[in-house]
Amino acid sequence: MGDGRGAPRVVAVVVTYNRRELLVEALEAVRAQTRVPDAVVVVDNASADGTADLVRERFGEAELLALSRNTGGAGGFAAGLRLALDRGADLVWLMDDDTVPEPGALAALLDARANVPGPPVLVASRVVWTDGRDHPMNTPRAKPRAPAAEVRAAEAAGCVPIRSASFVSVLVDADAVRERGLPVADYFLWNDDFEFTTRLLRGRTGVLCRGSVVVHKTRTFGSTDVDPGERFFYEVRNKIWLFTRSDGLTTGERVLYGGSTARRWTLTFVRSQDRAVLRRGLFRGVAAGLRAGPRSNDEALGDLDTR
Repeated sequence: MGDGRGAPRVVAVVVTYNRRELLVEALEAVRAQTRVPDAVVVVDNASADGTADLVRERFGEAELLALSRNTGGAGGFAAGLRLALDRGADLVWLMDDDTVPEPGALAALLDARANVPGPPVLVASRVVWTDGRDHPMNTPRAKPRAPAAEVRAAEAAGCVPIRSASFVSVLVDADAVRERGLPVADYFLWNDDFEFTTRLLRGRTGVLCRGSVVVHKTRTFGSTDVDPGERFFYEVRNKIWLFTRSDGLTTGERVLYGGSTARRWTLTFVRSQDRAVLRRGLFRGVAAGLRAGPRSNDEALGDLDTR
């Protein structure tokens, strides 16, 4: 596999939208890795700030996939992952444009994958904010009732078994993606990574690697229950899709995560400065989620050149 000497072919996929300065920082950090990816794909979601020209001029080693419309994070990662698979990836390293990996981040992910039995189909980085604190927005969900032997094996490699992860630096096995499918593009934003990683990990091994560190340069420090405004529609609709139409969760997990979702939504309403907006998003999201499921990726992305 990979280069013929047993090393896997790693393709990094970075999805961006109208954040040139952050993208530059992210790509420079990818370029500076102690173990550089074998290829880099940048998916530009129809940015209007000159992102595509910047990538062509300053990062010629990267393959640019310039989409003609904004497909959201979900569509961007679906298109980018599909291209990475077409380019012969063994492993795909996924990240947003505001993710800045430390120099040894990829090497640590690969070491963890080599040392955790399985090997794991997914290895996630530890995500910190700009001040070094663990970022609550990107804390992977621990694997419930993980067998003691699995926990010990992961701990021996400096890792923790997990059930899901975010798209802020996660290394996924390409064959597992080919078997279980791409992210669902119609999610647009929110819960696309949760749905994809739970589906990928169901019945399989995934770990958080503490030694792989990335900085998630969000504007503020906080989790996803910070007042979302109009975007609450996507949170509601997509959670309904996930709980009713995805193969990612078992029946017990649907109950467990459904309860935690209800608690988080309650906190969101309590903390909101504009509950009327959230109520509209809740009603619209419930209606949309129950009315129909997400389209197939071929339908959702069919008008785009994503190859």
